Amino acid sequence: MPNYIVKQGEYLSKIAKKFGFADYKAIWDHPENAEFKKKRKDPNILYPGDKLFIPAKEEKEISGVTEQRHRFQVKWSPLKLRLALKDINFNPLAQTKCVFHMDGKQFELMSDADGLVEHTIPSTAQQAQLHVDDPRSPIDLNVPIQIGHLDPVDTVSGQKARLNNLGYNAGPLDKVDEPLFKSAVEEFQCDHKLTVDGVCGPKTQEKLQKVHGC
Repeated sequence: MPNYIVKQGEYLSKIAKKFGFADYKAIWDHPENAEFKKKRKDPNILYPGDKLFIPAKEEKEISGVTEQRHRFQVKWSPLKLRLALKDINFNPLAQTKCVFHMDGKQFELMSDADGLVEHTIPSTAQQAQLHVDDPRSPIDLNVPIQIGHLDPVDTVSGQKARLNNLGYNAGPLDKVDEPLFKSAVEEFQCDHKLTVDGVCGPKTQEKLQKVHGC
């Protein structure tokens, strides 16, 4: 099977489902994708234009008694979306009630002691929304979630997205605003005791990825 070109909004579980694989590891761990795996490191954070080798599916033979009905069950690995809720000072919003909206359904969730919430999503998921409105907290937020749209941290769009998610105004992902982006990087560097130069180099990228969580 030829190489597959990754599109915006795609992640490996979604691509695996498209080609009929029950587990993304059949693609991720294939020897032909060794260099790609080394480059991207996270199967859920790909970049538009990335090239993935899609192996042929292996056939499996199973014996069965004739003239009887047999049931075969395929195990799909569950995919979970995890979000971290923090206040302006990066303190976790522990035990905070929120509502997760997806595909016309809503689910009531509560963050754990570290401010983390998680929910199982289908491997075809694209969009969702998290509404944070806990009566014990002054915070009332509606957070739109673009699933699979976070670009790698070594790209400008990936850096902007993480800065914006953390509350730093780095500007729109699809527009060039160098002064605004530089200002956001400087503010992040200042808050996290990094060299303040406005350049999102390797050390800043590493810290940005760690603080953001991915």
